[in-house]
Amino acid sequence: MPLGQDAEVCLLKSGELMIKLPLTVEEIANFGESNRELFVRSSTYSVIPITVAEAGLTISWVFSSDPKSISFSVVFQEAEDTPLDQCKVLIPTTRCSSHKENIQGQLKVRTPGIYMLIFDNTFSRFVSKKVFYHLTVDRPVIYDGSDFP
Repeated sequence: MPLGQDAEVCLLKSGELMIKLPLTVEEIANFGESNRELFVRSSTYSVIPITVAEAGLTISWVFSSDPKSISFSVVFQEAEDTPLDQCKVLIPTTRCSSHKENIQGQLKVRTPGIYMLIFDNTFSRFVSKKVFYHLTVDRPVIYDGSDFP
């Protein structure tokens, strides 16, 4: 592993990708209230890349896993052809007890690009996991004074 390279980026380069599920802001807006399900086989990871065209949005997530825990991280990629070693880790890989409680989080989009939510099960040699997740995207409310008398 080259010095100075993040574990998340090495995972993206060398780990075994199980599922890649690209989403846009519009698709997430149409999620409704229901949870989605993502299968993460043992010794693999799955990625939900969210393409965001405008800054200022907030991406929020809630997820749980069954059975046992899952590792989670968020990596930013400026464009699809940006080399992985130039990606920026926004949330380092964290082992989550998501089988015991819902894990919630959010991030503010400062730069348009691809925000990759990574569910990492590479630490589990035998146990495949199901991740139940719900995503939302919020636009900032811009007050335009229109309701002023």
